[in-house]
Amino acid sequence: MAPKKQGADNGYVPMRKGLILAVLLTALSGVLFAQSTAPAEPAVPFDVWLAELINEANERGYNEALVNDTLAGIEPLPRVIQADRSQAELTPGLDRYLSTRITRTVVNRGRAQAKENRTLLSRIEGEYGVQRRFVLSIWGMESRFGRVTGREPIFRALATLAWEPRRASFFRGELFDALTMVQRKHIEAKSMTGSWAGAMGQTQFMPSSYLKYAVDFDKDGRRDIWKSVPDALASIANYLKGYGWQKGETWGREVKVSDKARERIIEAGIEMRKEGCFAIRNMTEPKKLAEWTKLGVVRANGRPLPKAAMDASLVTTGDNHTFLVYKNYEALLGYNCAHYYALSVAMLADRLQ
Repeated sequence: MAPKKQGADNGYVPMRKGLILAVLLTALSGVLFAQSTAPAEPAVPFDVWLAELINEANERGYNEALVNDTLAGIEPLPRVIQADRSQAELTPGLDRYLSTRITRTVVNRGRAQAKENRTLLSRIEGEYGVQRRFVLSIWGMESRFGRVTGREPIFRALATLAWEPRRASFFRGELFDALTMVQRKHIEAKSMTGSWAGAMGQTQFMPSSYLKYAVDFDKDGRRDIWKSVPDALASIANYLKGYGWQKGETWGREVKVSDKARERIIEAGIEMRKEGCFAIRNMTEPKKLAEWTKLGVVRANGRPLPKAAMDASLVTTGDNHTFLVYKNYEALLGYNCAHYYALSVAMLADRLQ
């Protein structure tokens, strides 16, 4: 399954083979994600493309009235194309990024939500094995605890992005999944609003993620990630569980890597990963905490690493921050394949503990 979101991995440095570990450990800053070429323009006019899409939808067996109600006569949204093409390319630095997302207001609101939904969160922890602080943190990052869910009409937004060439195949699939949601009566088409990229509800799920992970936790017969807090929070937990969340474990911690430790890591031949999303490929292969200790890695405060028998991968943000991260961190990357995002969720969760 495709990740819930796809896009620039804001805050992570692409690396070349042969220099991977050296670059990983030198804490580069201010790296540009430069586009090598101008964005490609659509090959055919939108109305021609739309007619072909409608024909395919009919051939796939979608209800004709549904197709007409959702697709016939729609027009592309220029602001969606602009938003897709103007995503930030310059890494702002982790500290600056976090300062705009983990504010005192966000932390206080998260703690208030933890108290208000204490019983619900206990049930979700028991059902899915995901600690409440991580569920709350994603809820806060994605929709400001349900306050900001987006107002773009989903079918127009997805059709616009499926027509534009940059990620046409991905968004075309999401558009058909959105039709499936309505045909299965999960939601009415007119109620489907969300972000410019097609992410919906308090969870900001793409349609494919909704079909796979959304749950009806309040047992009212609908998987309502728009208005039902129980459904939204349980769906977040179900998503993380689906990406391999380990019950009772944390995400990792910031560490310190001295010059001597850097040399030992390079000499040990620890490689970068070769599979997974972009961010995962920019993590080292996992090693036991004991092995990282032998190589000279310590906690950020200089104290020894825990003695737990856990595997951890080394991650650097390129601006003097380095982390050892566990399996649950990879589940956070499953929600959004970007280290700045996963670290912001992890650190907000720590503040909510």
